[in-house]
Amino acid sequence: MAALFAARGGRSVILLERTSDGGRKILISGGGRCNVLPSRFDPAQYFTDSSPNILRNILRSWPDHAQRRFFEDDLGLQLELEPETGKLFPVTHRARDVRDRLVRALGDLRVEVRFNATARGIERTARYGGTAEADAADSGSTRWSVQLSDGASIEASSVIIATGGLSVPKTGSDGIGLRIARSLGHTVRDTYAALTPLTMDPPLFGSLAGVSFPVTLHVPQPKKPFMTHGGFLFTHVGYSGPSVLDVSHFAVRALERGGEQPIYVQWADRNEAEWDAALREGNATVGTVMRRHLPERLLDRMLADAQVPAARVVPQLRRDERLRLVEMLARFPLPYNGHEGYRKAEVTGGGVALEEIEPSTMQSRLHPGLYFCGEVLDAFGPIGGYNFAWAWATGRLAGLAAGRT
Repeated sequence: MAALFAARGGRSVILLERTSDGGRKILISGGGRCNVLPSRFDPAQYFTDSSPNILRNILRSWPDHAQRRFFEDDLGLQLELEPETGKLFPVTHRARDVRDRLVRALGDLRVEVRFNATARGIERTARYGGTAEADAADSGSTRWSVQLSDGASIEASSVIIATGGLSVPKTGSDGIGLRIARSLGHTVRDTYAALTPLTMDPPLFGSLAGVSFPVTLHVPQPKKPFMTHGGFLFTHVGYSGPSVLDVSHFAVRALERGGEQPIYVQWADRNEAEWDAALREGNATVGTVMRRHLPERLLDRMLADAQVPAARVVPQLRRDERLRLVEMLARFPLPYNGHEGYRKAEVTGGGVALEEIEPSTMQSRLHPGLYFCGEVLDAFGPIGGYNFAWAWATGRLAGLAAGRT
């Protein structure tokens, strides 16, 4: 996106791509369908340790309806809404079509795409007879040298760092963007795996692997408690699914600090009062009442743990049994002691501090002619196309600004 909009400004653009084909994260997203965008994205859904005001200003530069219009009108890629999730997918349901349309657009603009090209660093150079110090006050005379791993270098008036996170290394992520930012004096907020599955060793619920259904997860926080609703999946080593991924960064950061962050599960669309009433009234068995809302295997496990027979009728429940079941059903403390890390993380938390970026251009406040966009920045959103929306918006801003210099 950055290269495309820079080229639209009439600049000569070289895109360095580490892999042999590019867009690997596009290709694996949405189960190979590519969740291009959320139907509507709210800046309040994003997480950052930097300024939330800067984050909001960046996202508002290219709102959801404008992003959709770009994909449909400019790229000719029609999107359709998945009503149950609020996600937008290409009508072809092929992630490859998204990647290929973007690459084709670069070709139409004569962008030089170099595949299998790895940058190992960049440095500012003095050109036109000036010094680096003098150039710092004049972005028009600043020049950059990009060093490649094969020993070659590229001279440029502007450089956009549009990669360099740590998530899903098999897609080519190696953290180079973060390393370059640090080497140039930028503040890089502590990074961590975000949107990653959680684990429990030993796996207390390994026997439930494969059980999947929607739940609500609650994360108590001092300032703003967090809640999310979505799919939950038991795995052989822990838990996954959109709801778990959306809360995982709370767990990851707590574990890295050596502390604990409680996560509570509401297994069905019923709160404590509603479950308490359901387990008081009528003559149905406990198993019948719970079976209406829970998968069979989970139901059996919960009743066994609560030491309550499924055949016991509701009026025969003792108070302590009822309260124990209500707590398990509506506010179950999810046990975890690990996570799958960057190997399975969908995005990198932390990154280049937003305060050191000019939000209207994505240009570094420290180095004229240097721009950042995408995952390398200190911001990420939940599952559902939010991180693509961030990538598209920041890439566009950086490309537009670099294309004007």
